[in-house]
Amino acid sequence: MASAIAAEQGGAARVELCQNLFEGGTTPSIGTVHQALERVDIKVNVIIRPRGGDFLFSNDEFEAMKHDIVTLKAAGINGVVIGMLNTDGSIDNERTRQLIELARPLEVTFHRAFDVSSDPFRSLDDLINLGIDRLLTSGQEPSVLEGVELISELVRRAGDDIIIMPGAGITPKNLTRIIRETGAKEFHVTGSSTVTSKMEYRNERCYMGKALYPPEFSIKVTDPEKIRHYGQLIRKVTEY
Repeated sequence: MASAIAAEQGGAARVELCQNLFEGGTTPSIGTVHQALERVDIKVNVIIRPRGGDFLFSNDEFEAMKHDIVTLKAAGINGVVIGMLNTDGSIDNERTRQLIELARPLEVTFHRAFDVSSDPFRSLDDLINLGIDRLLTSGQEPSVLEGVELISELVRRAGDDIIIMPGAGITPKNLTRIIRETGAKEFHVTGSSTVTSKMEYRNERCYMGKALYPPEFSIKVTDPEKIRHYGQLIRKVTEY
């Protein structure tokens, strides 16, 4: 919630609302979505992903995704962010089509499930044929900078049929290079900073997460100054 407000303050044109960034993002609660719609005036797109992990969803998970789209559409969001694959790593065209039909006339973005698909060019063609509006991708690499060559080729092949939006590992230091080398027009950034908890009493022996023990007394929140800086960089490069 705080990040959505900060993104608007920093000049963002749109926010992708999600929770559990540690797992790549999952669907936020309806309460969170309602509050975001109340507090910000920019476009709010919401990820439709019932869990972390792979993008091969069970029938029960798929039904949950459909219900989430119907509920969030009625709440007044601008768009949904989805992604589903088959066992062979191809786009799950049939079930993706069903989600698109439920979502329309909202915007539909396909998220980084694309980055673990088996054939990026076949996947791109499938998404264009499905009528997806936007593709979020790191170029099938851990970060945009590493996937810049593929992203550039995707932008070239996509033309005006679908928006290619690079995202993952974009920083103020590499954004100018990414803009110039990919030819993309939209960019997906977090621009976060660590905010220390206001808790005065702290039992730092106890963790609520598993394995890597994420810190309990600080959170990552979008920094409006960082978002503003990204916008300035984009305008500076694209104006020349």
